Amino acid sequence: MRTASIIAAAAAALLSAELTAAEINVISTQATQEAYLELVAQFEKASGHKVKTVFNGTLNVQKRLVGGEPYDLIIMAGPAIDEQIKLGRALAGSRVDLAKSGTGLAVRKGAPKPDISSVDALKKTLLAAKSIGYSTGPSGLYMLSVFEKLGIADQVKGKLRQTPSGVFVGTLIATGEAEVGFQQISELVHFEGIDYVGPLPGDLQRMTTFSAGIHSGAKEREAAKALVKFLTAPAAAPVIRKHGLEPA
Repeated sequence: MRTASIIAAAAAALLSAELTAAEINVISTQATQEAYLELVAQFEKASGHKVKTVFNGTLNVQKRLVGGEPYDLIIMAGPAIDEQIKLGRALAGSRVDLAKSGTGLAVRKGAPKPDISSVDALKKTLLAAKSIGYSTGPSGLYMLSVFEKLGIADQVKGKLRQTPSGVFVGTLIATGEAEVGFQQISELVHFEGIDYVGPLPGDLQRMTTFSAGIHSGAKEREAAKALVKFLTAPAAAPVIRKHGLEPA
């Protein structure tokens, strides 16, 4: 009798878990992808929820949101989340900062690593480079301002190679289309066929904050909030750092 009661209680608990388990639909830019995927696997195991994620470049994420695609959670650079809130596509007050990333430089695997240890060294490296890769995302826009700040925008203009939205700068570097390339450090450190050289030096470095926002049409708001809470818990910090990011 007691055994039957235990089995019944276990079955009831399992049924309850199945009824409350949710599928969370997320759209995200790619800078936090590696750390995010490792943490999501832990979250799914701990919570019983399932997470379905679409990764793409910033411009493509924006196009999907404009097109009305349904999601529960949006992950983008902080200012982009603020813009989605302003446009009514994300809930007011729902922005939560997840991680920060600096911009770094990489070269093709096995190629000599240029000196970027100082502002002057970086300037010389850029002037000597035959081609320079950069992205359509926040790091790419920032690098254009760096070229201006260094006073070499006109000199490097003809050798710039910009990736389409959703394509990693590492692709250009690995194939030899760009001798050097810049992107979020977290997007360079794991990329096959390239060697990460280092971050932008000194005051030229700027950290980009990546944030989450609850989609205004979210069907699984509470589950999405639980995911964000998991991604920002103290226990997530070592995973975030392991993948070239810093906790926000």
